[in-house]
Amino acid sequence: MPNCTDLRLWIEEAEKMGEVRRVEGADWVHEMGALTELASQMDPMPSLLFDKIKGYPEGYRVITNTLASVRKVALTFGMPTDLSNLDFVKKWREMAGSFKPIPPVVVKDGPVLENVLEGKDINVLKFPTPKWHEHDGGRYIGTGDMVITRDPDEGWVNTGTYRVMIHDEQSVGVHIALAHHGAMHIRKALERNESVKVAISVGHHPSFLTVASMEFPYGYCEMDFVGALQGEPIEVIKGPFSGLPIPAQSEIVLEGEIIPGSKKFEGPFGEWTGYYASPPQADPIIHLRSILHRNDPIILGAPPVRPPAEHSVYRAFTRSARIWDALEGAGVPGVKGVWCHPAGGSRMFNIVSIEQKFTGHARQAGLIASQCQAGLYANRYTIVVDDDIDPTDTFQVIWALCTRSNPETSIQLITRSMRTSDDPIGPADGSGGFSSRAVIEACKPFERLKDFPRISGPSPELRAEMYKKFKHVFES
Repeated sequence: MPNCTDLRLWIEEAEKMGEVRRVEGADWVHEMGALTELASQMDPMPSLLFDKIKGYPEGYRVITNTLASVRKVALTFGMPTDLSNLDFVKKWREMAGSFKPIPPVVVKDGPVLENVLEGKDINVLKFPTPKWHEHDGGRYIGTGDMVITRDPDEGWVNTGTYRVMIHDEQSVGVHIALAHHGAMHIRKALERNESVKVAISVGHHPSFLTVASMEFPYGYCEMDFVGALQGEPIEVIKGPFSGLPIPAQSEIVLEGEIIPGSKKFEGPFGEWTGYYASPPQADPIIHLRSILHRNDPIILGAPPVRPPAEHSVYRAFTRSARIWDALEGAGVPGVKGVWCHPAGGSRMFNIVSIEQKFTGHARQAGLIASQCQAGLYANRYTIVVDDDIDPTDTFQVIWALCTRSNPETSIQLITRSMRTSDDPIGPADGSGGFSSRAVIEACKPFERLKDFPRISGPSPELRAEMYKKFKHVFES
């Protein structure tokens, strides 16, 4: 497993693979965000490394789209870079399932301590933070970030990717959905009228972003999982203000505290659904007490944009694996594949492929996939298909939907489920409430498996023979 903690090593390897394009002279106001979104429409999506940013010193850089393809995600975790989407999900399950958490080891020094700013020297505006979307309420330094908090009662550390907007030179705002563990930590302390210490890494190896975006059980520290990924503990320093564990090779870290009653309006922000769905609201202010950064620091940007987008690509792999695990953990047999489609931001449109074994099997799989931890948040449609359908192939899935489902009998509606304030179809004021979802059985009816119409076209065996014998016909 390669080093999973240094962003600069990742950039070197990604450049060797031809996955990085350098951009010089872009403006932070609109150009960097627009270029990132336009690049996300390309196939494959290139990573963009911005340098010589207008108004900032050369060497102060921003990189985006680091996890925007299966090749880059595979590079991040030392896996083969020629895997198909479904093969990657299978390989990830196999790899992650064998891991045992490895807690970080505390060291006294690291590159992140090359520059330590405190007191009047604190100025978060020294970094070239983009305004990612034209109508955003401000500049968001935290998009590919890792917000680090500690449970005030139990002492365990959580890291999560939450959006962080700059208010001024010495304060930022953080927006966290109530169900996330970081929000629980903050809420516990504030309800007791206690301040909360927070550390925010805004530049780091993409493995930290991947893991901080995953759904883990309550009480599980994501840094332990990164340690398992690289086979040894990650090195952390204790934050000089917060005392929280901070990756020693982070590029930029903001330390601060949330004071009870200290709030300010944050947003709007173009979110992962591709809409401005949630209006500005009063969110906690983090008053900065120190800034740590390496020489020539790099911001890791992962702005949510209208799919296809980086966040919907890499999260599709990890979330698909976790739903697959949940299905098998619940005793659902015959699961052949799971795919959380990027068009739904890896949350709203999920497909499960099964080998049907009993009456009600397809509905069981769909209901569990739509309600398990990894599939619950903001899910809208869960489609169950037979094992002859590749769940990652949208055309095959829609064909199965059109030919194997009957709207009258194949759609199961679920009401009063979890929703997100980022849901554009929700209440106009962005308030809470519930969401509905549909489980669609796009499978051959179980009672007709033996007499369902035969599929036309070459058999798998004949197809393989033709590809082999007439290879030149299919070469581009």
